[in-house]
Amino acid sequence: MDEHSDELGAIARHWFDVIRDCGGDVRELLHDGCPTACVGDAAFAYVNAFKAHVNVGFFRGAELADPAGLLEGTGKYMRHVKLRPDKLRPEGDIDATDLIELIESAYSDMKRRLEAK
Repeated sequence: MDEHSDELGAIARHWFDVIRDCGGDVRELLHDGCPTACVGDAAFAYVNAFKAHVNVGFFRGAELADPAGLLEGTGKYMRHVKLRPDKLRPEGDIDATDLIELIESAYSDMKRRLEAK
């Protein structure tokens, strides 16, 4: 994220802050070069900045409810939301409230998984 001093870097840092604020038990680490948020040792979300967009990703995203249809990807588990500066509301397609709900859902889901063990 820090390699991007432009608008994409600001978007990435903002959404990682939102992820970080999910709870006092959120740990941060770098996983394959991406800032990743974990509950304990279990990763639940990451942020990665590219040349033209930012991905907010979810390690168990395929199992999350997504009523707004934001999630992309075809992997067995992982999904991501692709954020482009021109697609963020009010002008674009992404509503921050919908993405916040996905982030909170991913965090809660991982907590439930860990408690069930």
